[in-house]
Parts: sequence; C-alpha cells; structure tokens
Amino acid sequence: MDQQQGTATGDGLRSVLLSRGYLGVLLVSALVGVPVSLAAFGFVSLEHELQHWVWESLPKAAGYGRAPWWWPLPALLLAGLLIAPVVTRMPGRGGHLPVNGLGGPPTMPVEVPGVVLAALACLPLGAVLGPEAPLMAIGSGLALLAVRSARLAAQPKIGAVLGTAGSTAAISTIFGSPLVAAVMIIEAAGLAGPQLSVLLLPCLLASGVGALVFTGFGHWTGLSIGALSLPQAPVSAVPNAGDFLWGVPVAALIAVVLVAGRQLGRRVAAFTGAGPAGGLALRTVLCAVAVGGCIAAYAVVTGRSPEEAALSGQATLGALAADPHSWPVGALIALVVFKGLGWSLALGSLRGGPIFPAILIGAAIGVACSGLPGFGTASGLAAGLAASGTAITGFPVTSTVLAAALLGDQAANAMPLLIVSAVTAFVTGELMKGRRPAARGTAGPSAPTTKEARA
Repeated sequence: MDQQQGTATGDGLRSVLLSRGYLGVLLVSALVGVPVSLAAFGFVSLEHELQHWVWESLPKAAGYGRAPWWWPLPALLLAGLLIAPVVTRMPGRGGHLPVNGLGGPPTMPVEVPGVVLAALACLPLGAVLGPEAPLMAIGSGLALLAVRSARLAAQPKIGAVLGTAGSTAAISTIFGSPLVAAVMIIEAAGLAGPQLSVLLLPCLLASGVGALVFTGFGHWTGLSIGALSLPQAPVSAVPNAGDFLWGVPVAALIAVVLVAGRQLGRRVAAFTGAGPAGGLALRTVLCAVAVGGCIAAYAVVTGRSPEEAALSGQATLGALAADPHSWPVGALIALVVFKGLGWSLALGSLRGGPIFPAILIGAAIGVACSGLPGFGTASGLAAGLAASGTAITGFPVTSTVLAAALLGDQAANAMPLLIVSAVTAFVTGELMKGRRPAARGTAGPSAPTTKEARA
C-alpha cells in the first residue's frame, strides 16, 4: 500500500512539474527575480548610504569624531515625524508591525510606496530594526504587479506562489545566502512531500536569480548592500562537555530575553494602536523618541558610540565577532538591556524587520557568558547566533543554516552546538508563548496554503 501510494504521489508530482502552467510559473519566477532584485538592491543601497551619512558623515561634518551621545534623540524624533503620516494616511500603513514577524498577507502593489517610505524614514535614522521585512514586502508587491501585467491576476493561487517567490528573491542575499531564504520557506509553509516541491522550486529559482543580480550589481557599482555577514569570526574548536554544559542554559536565557522583548513589543503595539488616527501619529512619535532615549542611554552608561545600539546591528555584529575581547562584559550587558528595550519599542511602533537586531542581542549574550568556566568565546557566539534566530523566528532549521552561513569555515566544528542551541531556544520559546508550535507560522514569510501550493 505504501509503495503504491508513493508511486501515485510521484506520478502526481511529475505531472505537475511537467505541466505547461507550472513551467510557466517557473519561467515567470526567474523573470520576476530580476526586477525584484534590482529594486531590492536599489533600496538596500540607498538605505545603507543614508545610514552612513546620518551616523558617520554628518557628525564629522559637525565637528565630532563620532556621533555624540545625544545624536539619537533628534534622529529618532525626525524618524517619528516622518513615519507618522505614512502609518496614518498611506495605503498599507507602511507595512505590518514588525512585532507580528515577517508574515501576514501578501503586500499589494499599491502598498509598496508606503513600505519604502516608512522603511527609509526609520532604518537610516536609527530605528532598532532590520531591512528584511520591508524587502519581503517590496518583493511580494512587485511580483504581484508582474502577475497583473501578465494577466494572471484571475488565478490567485499562482499569484500567491509568485508573491512568495518575489519575497524570497528580495531577501535572498540580505541573509547572506539564497539557501537561507529557501529553507525559511520550507519551515514557514508547513508543507510536506509534493506540495513542498511545487512551492519551493519557484522560490529557489527566483532567489538564485536574485542573488546573481545582487552580486553583479554590487561589483559593478561598488555599493555595499549591507548583507548580514561576519567578516571575521573567532576560531571554533570541536565543542567539549563544557560548551554543551553552558550552551544549553545560555540558549534558554537568550530565548527568554527575546521572547519577553517581543511580548513587550505587543504591549507597545496595543498602546500605539489605541484611539483615533491622531493618537496613533502622536504615540508613534513618542515611541520613536523613546527608542532614541534607549540608544542615548547606552552611550551615556558605556561611553561608547550610540551607533552600536542603534540601527539593525549588522555592523556591530561584525565588530563583535571580529574582536569580542575588546568588549567589556558591562558594555555587552548594557547593549543587551538598552538595545533590547529600544528593539521592543520599535517592534510595536515603527517599521522594519525584527530579526537582525535580535541576532545581535543573542550574540552579545553569548559572548558575555563566554567567560564561564569551560565555555569559550567562539562557542558563546555560535550559541548566541543559533538561539537568537530561533527565538525570534520560531524556525530552528533556518536559524541553524543562517548561523552556519555566518560562521563560514568555522561552522563545521560549531555545528553540534548550533543544533543543540537552536532546539533549546525553540523549546524554551514555545513554553514561554504557551501555545502550540503550529502558531509560529506568523513569524515567517507569507506562503500559500497547502491547497494553493497543490494547484
């Protein structure tokens, strides 16, 4: 019976893959990957240049060696004033709140301008959020626009697949590898067997084309796209008993901190969303200023640059991994506290992605705990990367692949600890949420349902 069922399943998958309609979907996915990736490249490059200007060029032009401690206050006030009319007046309200994860319904083309404006108002000015959610929204909206242009809008199931493919193409390189985005689709979709293959192939093809476009334009223009990466990582040895002895509770601690931060973000979202539109605008500005206050407090307490606690954390993560011993434990704790508070406030009020800052917070906790007996710096960083990604997305496999991609040639030795840390963080997070694991689907990219994928 099982053999007959498997044969029938294989025949069904083969007929779908060879059908004219599905081959057309693959072709459109590859073609969609080009304009989506060009748009994503332009967005990320512009965001990166604005960020450099606000936090490095402008302070130097004003006579400061680096951004002073008070710099985040006017920067985030401006961010709040700029985003307030977007979230109250424009279609789509600038995209969904980052506290809701990366999922939600596909972004309609008419909503893309608001998403871009909201992200450019928040991210370069220091909002403690990443670019991944706006990128996915841009990719989804542009892919659906292409579907309309191809007169396929009458087939919503195809539109759903191509919308997901567009999101995947947009974020493929910002995570450092197209495979990370593809694996995320696997866990987000919650599918198995032929249905998974039908959905995954267009996403993988679009993300591969997107990565090619990103890489080519990066070399051609010389612009940095600010992908999540570690230019240098501590040398990792094969984990010993001490690494696992401390790695498990450290991973659990990271999950507790990040899940608690997200729960605080939900309270902030309830606060900002209460009342009429005028109240939403005012509360959004107040929350933005509060984020700036958290960043400024970090600079005052530590005497370090406020830029370390601002923004998505990509640059700070690279600096931490390259020279973890230059960070006193007190500075790491302050980074976790103040960046964590700023991240929670931004989750419920501003626009951006939740993942990048969470990974920095987890890495900081791991490195701060690396002084424990028998627990090395490389092990602390590895545990932090895997546990933080899992805690915020609910996708342990995706987070393990992402952590391995970040560690590069050090990943092979660290892999056992990465897996154990991801599983520990997943279990801890689910226990804290008090709900079934199936509810985690809101954290990932929007994907078609099983019926949609089967079509």
